[in-house]
Formats: sequence, C-alpha cells, structure tokens
Amino acid sequence: MSYPEPIYHGTTGEKSATYRPNGTKPDWTYANGNTVHYLATGEATGGLFGLYRWEMGPEPSGPGAHFHKTITESFYVLTGTIKIFNGTEWIDTEPGDFVHVPAGGIHGFRNESGKPASMLLHFSPGAPREGYFEGIPDLGKMSEQEQVDFFLEHDNHWL
Repeated sequence: MSYPEPIYHGTTGEKSATYRPNGTKPDWTYANGNTVHYLATGEATGGLFGLYRWEMGPEPSGPGAHFHKTITESFYVLTGTIKIFNGTEWIDTEPGDFVHVPAGGIHGFRNESGKPASMLLHFSPGAPREGYFEGIPDLGKMSEQEQVDFFLEHDNHWL
C-alpha cells in the first residue's frame, strides 16, 4: 500500500483546522432524547469522511441489521455498553472497543443496557449522513414507497 495522490498542492501549509469544544450543543436531538453531534461532515471534509458522536439514553434504541454499498462504517465506543451486530452475532462492546465494517458488511447497533451510552461513528467516504439522521423521525409519515426511496437515497439496505 502506498500514499494516495496529494490533496493539498501548496508548499507552505495553511491555517485551516476546525475546533469544536466539548460541551457544544448537539446538532440533532430525537424525541427519545438521543443526540447526534456532527463533528466532521462529509461536506466539511471534502467528501473524505464523516465523523459523528452518537449519544443514546437508557431506553433501547438503534438500527437492526443492514448494510451500505457506498460507504464503510466504524464504531468507537466512548461510554456504556453498546450491542453491535458483526454480521454473525450481536456483541457487547465497551469503552475503547472499535468495530470497522467495510462496504457491504452487515451490521447494526443497539443500546439495550438500560443506561446511557455513546460512541463515535465514522463513515468513509463522507456521505451526507445528516439527511439520513434528520429524516428518521419522518419515517412514520411516509408511504411504504417513500420509505423505500428514503433508504435507497441514503444507502441503507435492510435485511
């Protein structure tokens, strides 16, 4: 494996880092209190990756088994115990555990611990996952075909 072609073509570097301090309000909050922090969107990274902090309350929540055709997804557990489906079985993951799912890999995640839990979600390349996260609450208002179209638009393929 070798390094990819250069993305930056300057010679002196540039001042372009972004900073998001701890305590910044979440970008999206669900009715059940779960929150999502958009740490680095695909748009902000030029499509290279997306990074999100997902915070779940004590109530059971999270998607069942599915896969993506265009993106990889990785999970890094920050707090609590999160069940992650690895394509074969649901495994309990704890702070410091990491799971990487290549494109096409069957996966899912759930908090069933009865306690709050949080993790980092990393997508590569940086697809516009914000539209997916923000559209989830509207699924109940959609027709069956609209739901199918929504999931296809956001590269979610359910099993």
